[in-house]
Amino acid sequence: MTKERKIDMVILGLLSHEKLSGYDIKKRIDDGIRFFWKGSFGSIYPALSHLEKEGFIRKSKEDSNESGRERIAYEITEAGRSNLQAWLSDSKTVNDLKYEVLLKIFFGGAVENHVSLATIEAFEKEIEQELKMLQFFKQNLSKVLHERDHVFFYLTVSFGVETYEGYLRWCQEAKTMLSEQNCE
Repeated sequence: MTKERKIDMVILGLLSHEKLSGYDIKKRIDDGIRFFWKGSFGSIYPALSHLEKEGFIRKSKEDSNESGRERIAYEITEAGRSNLQAWLSDSKTVNDLKYEVLLKIFFGGAVENHVSLATIEAFEKEIEQELKMLQFFKQNLSKVLHERDHVFFYLTVSFGVETYEGYLRWCQEAKTMLSEQNCE
């Protein structure tokens, strides 16, 4: 297995389910896995080119869409499927956590507490919205657990629900702590 880039594995994973265009891949990332993985067009298209050179995917031109533009779709090859399976079989993972909100809180002693409280409240609102969507996905997926892939989607969404609920508990604790400190 060549040294993989994570965006390569995301693309191979998505293509293991269906043929997709670069736009479709971005949409699947934004609609399905954005809660734990991000991908931009600036990373997707170079990765598609790299994967094609490696022989892990192939592209095909499809009928024009309603705008008259030719659609280029990608599909995984057997070599790509083997590469994906090898990566999935390696239990070693790197789980980087990068939250700008936590950077701002870590250095919050440099500003008044109300500034950090506003940062926490903005984060909290974002998490509340995302959590509603995750709970919706979880509810829908719970109805189709007889389909193998949906079990894995459900497990991922369930992790997200638990994590986001934990974020909201932290927000409450942080707001209480900073508010009480303001009163002293």
